Amino acid sequence: MQFREIQARLDAFEKSRGWNKFPASLVFTHLIEELGEISRYITVEEGYKAIGLGHKAPENSELHREFAQVFNLFAQLANHFEIDLEDSILSELSIMEERFSAKEWSEYMKNRQ
Repeated sequence: MQFREIQARLDAFEKSRGWNKFPASLVFTHLIEELGEISRYITVEEGYKAIGLGHKAPENSELHREFAQVFNLFAQLANHFEIDLEDSILSELSIMEERFSAKEWSEYMKNRQ
């Protein structure tokens, strides 16, 4: 399935349930909430939050679902603003490829590790 097809399928899913009627501000707030779920995994994984030392393990053990929920909400916002994510991503990638030299950045990152 192509990216554009996924976005269209999500749009149809949302519209069939009336979710497209939610204001963008609420969808954005929900997106931030779901990003917070991913944040919990990261802070535990990197040891910033130590389980048993005042912190509990993230409740949901299905991190892949959190990423899917974030993507779905992000696509819902894009649909709200009639943004074709596939075109936007490919266009931005072209700009970034020109702006950020792979050779220069790979050399720079070798010194950062």
